[in-house]
Amino acid sequence: MRKETVLIIGCGSIGERHLRAFLKNDQVNLIAAETSASLRQRIAETHQVETTDDYQKVLGRDEVVGALVATPAPSHVAIARTLMDAGRHVLIEKPLSLELAGLDELRALRDSRRVVAAIAYVYHFIPAVAAAREFIKTEAFGPVLHATITGGQHFPTYRPAYREIYYARRETGGGAIQDALTHFVNAVDWILGPAADVMANAGHQCLEGVKVEDTVNVITRHSSALVAYQLNQFQSPNESVFDFHSAGGTVRIEIQNQRWGTFAHGSEAWTWHEATVRDRDFVFEKQAEAFVAAMAREATPLATLEEGIRAVAFNQATFQSIEKGQRISI
Repeated sequence: MRKETVLIIGCGSIGERHLRAFLKNDQVNLIAAETSASLRQRIAETHQVETTDDYQKVLGRDEVVGALVATPAPSHVAIARTLMDAGRHVLIEKPLSLELAGLDELRALRDSRRVVAAIAYVYHFIPAVAAAREFIKTEAFGPVLHATITGGQHFPTYRPAYREIYYARRETGGGAIQDALTHFVNAVDWILGPAADVMANAGHQCLEGVKVEDTVNVITRHSSALVAYQLNQFQSPNESVFDFHSAGGTVRIEIQNQRWGTFAHGSEAWTWHEATVRDRDFVFEKQAEAFVAAMAREATPLATLEEGIRAVAFNQATFQSIEKGQRISI
């Protein structure tokens, strides 16, 4: 029986990680589309996959059913539109776009073509986040009333080429807001619901060779909860901690320790639950599995197109708040 094929469009750092993840799935074949001849050759030799310099050259093949879009952010919507118009399912790297223009039309196209359109927010596949979300949804402690989301890492250690890639310019999706904070915001959107407004402060505090913001503080409201985000991309520890406070207790997610915990009102200590992640590719492999399942019309925890649109709206409101020095409704 012929296997269905998924296109990996864009084979830079994140695209290659997605490629590795999909290679772990024996239900699909892959074609890697990459415009750089040298990178295309390396991908073919390293991963033993078919390659092309233009995804549209192979889009007409019947076995091509879906695609992962990992090109620069300004091209996401146009490529997704072409894929969806051809009846192909899409998984699009974050951020979905750098502007809201055209996103309602993209949603309408998804509906008319009846295809899957999801955004690659991998926090949905971090076991501690998913398990904590399930507990929070029970409202065992009552509704969440306040949340603090704090994190950071030494970005040059994890992305040493940050000066030469998309990160260096806001216009290509760079800076802390569009690169890292968006993961936090989407995770809280998934857990609590959409953000209502934004009051933000951000700046370039440390990273050499770029001018985009590497530090950001945001206050907002998700549903009944007042939420504060604090993020920087130069601190030494690679840590992210999410605290969700309710009248009946607190739920904490510690990404770096691969665990989540509860502290019920009146308790004397945390109750911890281990939630191991094998390595950095683990969540991408789970996301790839979910995309394959979604194409077969199974329910999955993939981030929806609506979540991606809300994330773009959040980013735009955050930039406006910084520029104007005031609270901005979303």
